[in-house]
Formats: sequence, C-alpha cells, structure tokens
Amino acid sequence: MQSTLFHKVAPFDKASKKLHSTVVLLHGRGANEDDLMGLTSYLDPRLLVIAVRAPFPFSSGGYTWYDVLTVGTPHPEQFKESYERLVQFISDLKTEYPVDDRKIFLLGFSMGTVMSYAYTLTHPEETAGMVGHSGHVPENTRLNFQWERLEGKGFFVAHGTVDPVIGVEFGRRAKELLSKSRADVLYKEYPIAHTMSEESVADFSRWLTKRLTNGS
Repeated sequence: MQSTLFHKVAPFDKASKKLHSTVVLLHGRGANEDDLMGLTSYLDPRLLVIAVRAPFPFSSGGYTWYDVLTVGTPHPEQFKESYERLVQFISDLKTEYPVDDRKIFLLGFSMGTVMSYAYTLTHPEETAGMVGHSGHVPENTRLNFQWERLEGKGFFVAHGTVDPVIGVEFGRRAKELLSKSRADVLYKEYPIAHTMSEESVADFSRWLTKRLTNGS
C-alpha cells in the first residue's frame, strides 16, 4: 500500500468500529517492511501492526533510512527527509486506519530504532511509548528533543552486549539520557550480536502488553 511511506498492515477486523492500539514497525538498513512483520504473532493481538519501508534503496539490497557517515552520525539531508516523511506518515495513519491516537507505539530495530527515537523524542505527545532494539539516540542531528516532556513516557531499550555494528555503549547512552529525563525506562542487555533473540522479543512483547493493560 502506498502512502507517504510504503507500508504493510497485518490483518485486522475491518468491520469493527473500534479504534485500535497500534504499533509501527521500523526496520534496519538493508531490510524492508517484511523484515519485522514476523513479530506480529508474538505481539499482543489487540495491536494493529503496521510495518513501514524506509525511503531510500540500499546499495546492497533492501532499503535504508539514510547513509551512515560514522556510527552515530547520519547523513544529514537523508536523515532530515526520512524524519519528515515519517512524521507525515504517522499523521496520515490517523485518517487512513482505525488508529487510537492515544495508543501509538513505535518499535524499531537498528536504524529503525534511530528513527523511532527521532519521532518519539520530538513528538512525545503523539506516542504511547517505544521499543528500541540495537540502535541509538540520534544526538548528532539538528532535532530539538523534548526531554522535559518525557516524564512517565514508556521506553523499552534492548541491546546486545557483543553487537559489532552499533556497540552496547550506545544502548547504555540511551538509558542514561532517558533516565535523566524521568522517562519510564526498562533497559535490558542480552548476550547477542546485532540481532533480536527469542528472549528479547518475549521481553518487549510482555512490556507492550503491560503498557496496554495498564493503560499507560
């Protein structure tokens, strides 16, 4: 389906008039919208699952949100375009699908985590929380993060202790920044490389269910 960003939606009851809690899946570099769709069966069935494709073709196949200048530093023009298109995309969701705009979560892996932070930290009032796996906060950009508006906002941050692509120090830095803002942070490390594991998927799935059930 084509919108401001190409995306796919997991099957849901289109006949229902109910607004859905929603999770937006953002893949990493060299992947596409199908990459994280396999998570759907692990996620709470109350969630409307929408997987987004990054806008730029990647030289080795798949798609990317931006080129990497150095680890932690995105290509500024590409990052800006991807960020602006993601902001518009999430705005569009509220009119295209039965989305409960009080219950929108972002879930990213690697570069998709960077984009999830970019949106959530600049639009905290538009999200119920986010899951960031194996990524980093895009500090080396011109975004104006709303740290003072994150109190109580839910963040699940996961990172592999032997990640050779985005080192675990980036996950620890995210924890530090978010904790200073008084956000509600659950940080977990796993003995894995640049990937998700059965344990990390189970942990963030439980976290999402708890956020839904508690109305946080």
